[in-house]
Amino acid sequence: MGSIQHCCCQLPKMGDTWSQLPWPGPSHPALFLVSLLLTAGVMHAEAGTSCPVLCTCHNQVVDCSSQRLFSVPPDLPRDTRNLSLAHNRIAAVPPGYLTCYMELRVLDLRNNSLMELPSGLFLHAKRLAHLDLSYNNLSHVPADMFQEAHGLVHIDLSHNPWLRGVHPQAFQGLVQLRDLDLSYGGLASLSLEALEGLPGLVTLQIGGNPWVCGCTMEPLLKWLRNRIQRCTADSQLAECRGPPEVEGAPLFSLTEESFKACHLTLTLDDYLFIAFVGFVVSIASVATNFLLGITANCCHRWSKASEEEEI
Repeated sequence: MGSIQHCCCQLPKMGDTWSQLPWPGPSHPALFLVSLLLTAGVMHAEAGTSCPVLCTCHNQVVDCSSQRLFSVPPDLPRDTRNLSLAHNRIAAVPPGYLTCYMELRVLDLRNNSLMELPSGLFLHAKRLAHLDLSYNNLSHVPADMFQEAHGLVHIDLSHNPWLRGVHPQAFQGLVQLRDLDLSYGGLASLSLEALEGLPGLVTLQIGGNPWVCGCTMEPLLKWLRNRIQRCTADSQLAECRGPPEVEGAPLFSLTEESFKACHLTLTLDDYLFIAFVGFVVSIASVATNFLLGITANCCHRWSKASEEEEI
């Protein structure tokens, strides 16, 4: 076996020039330059993973909640899995904000001032499973809001008092979605198409909304009644705000009988009867006008004759 070679560092002697000193690094200057560049790149990458100011970071969890933030922190650790921005004053999220955080699993944006989210925000957040947007000022849920976020399991949109509309394709492609909370918003109606593409839905919260239980709500209610055994819903909190005849009635208490008027159809006899009634009313109107005209003319002549007699 060969002898083991030991590395030692030779101290410089007085009078030695730098060119004469032994160099412990790469023998070629080009290799040394490359190593410096690589080191600088690593240091820069590590700097990009530092914890934002006013936030705490531990085990891939970044907590920036309750810091009175008006905007999202610009830089987060690249391996962030759980991000909490709750209880702040954030009014907007910049486009592409989540592009670099492909490990993100949980995003908590509750209790902020968000009115909308930029299109394509979740394009690269393919592992995002839990999203909390409750207690904000969202006004609608557009078709591309959750685009490509196919891993979502839980979405909380509750307590958005200005939420008036949900696009029929808002939840398209979210086949893994199990929990959806739309409670305590401003929804008066909801398209069946928005929900029927969610095969894994287990919990649906829709109470606290001003539902208008007209004919347009019948398809949704029928679908909910068929799924009520395997889809937990807050049936006691969901009430009708209109029309007046069903105001205050629990949403799930409405039956097919409640929508009977929506399915009334007219036969040929009905149309003939309506036409006959219309014709009779028209004749009666003409006759009435004719009689009124004759009466007025007679009164005028009688009044004129009376004046001539007095003279």
